[in-house]
Amino acid sequence: MVRALFPVLLLAAVSASYAPSADAAAHHGKRAHRAAAAAAAQPALSPEEAQKELMRLRVNARHALVLEEGSGKVVLSKDADAVVPIASLTKLMTAMVVLDAKLDPRETLRVDADDVDTLKHSASRLRVGAELSRVDALKLALMNSENRAAAALARTFPGGLKGFDLAVQAKIRSLGLTRTALADPTGLSPQNTSTASEVAKIVEAASRYPEIVRITSQKSDEVPVSGRTREVHNTNHLVGGKGWDIQLSKTGYTEEAGRCLTMRMKTGERFYTVVLLDADGSAQRLRDAAKIRQTLARM
Repeated sequence: MVRALFPVLLLAAVSASYAPSADAAAHHGKRAHRAAAAAAAQPALSPEEAQKELMRLRVNARHALVLEEGSGKVVLSKDADAVVPIASLTKLMTAMVVLDAKLDPRETLRVDADDVDTLKHSASRLRVGAELSRVDALKLALMNSENRAAAALARTFPGGLKGFDLAVQAKIRSLGLTRTALADPTGLSPQNTSTASEVAKIVEAASRYPEIVRITSQKSDEVPVSGRTREVHNTNHLVGGKGWDIQLSKTGYTEEAGRCLTMRMKTGERFYTVVLLDADGSAQRLRDAAKIRQTLARM
């Protein structure tokens, strides 16, 4: 495969496999926006009081971590070192490995029968034979958690799937992840596991890729597929919402992993990494994020 420098062109995206309906997700997103806005009416807390409140905060997610960047201070932790499936959060690693290879972003990829999900039989808007550029496959993989796009990115990696897997394992080692195992590029496999603590490390690494930051922090974008333009939307409905400054985001879902969300967000002058794993539903996942932001906003 011809290699070329991967220019910094990628725009827009985020994702989650098995997403809820657009109307339901938008409704839950609006509720989360209102809940976050209510924080402005609450009295400010000292950093010590805010941290105590965060540590007492009840979140629905079974595994959670909120990390203050710079200081490395853990401001919320809930069973953060348990090894659990991470679903489509995997796609952040897939994107980093593809970008590391510095492949031609404009090279046309064709969706193959081998890219079809035969494990979960997940729905896809990419038919077999569809053509799109590598950069647009990245957008779809991150924004819509489009599994066929992620599979095509791995299949067309130098050395094929074997070469991709070797690169993923090398990336895991380079990030010092000792409790993370990734068996496929989509996150559909329940063997794709990590901890909330190590997902935070993955997010920190991904935040150093301007392409991933731009893709996952935009609310929507248009992507050409087989010559026709498709509008795609960020599945994290908090992105672009009033009062939210989200600079990296990824959602995910499988039956084994539950609803997952990770974000890098700015509150005041501080940046925080938020990891929520195995929430009971999309609404609970968004409420957890809103509760966390409310408390951080009062600091």
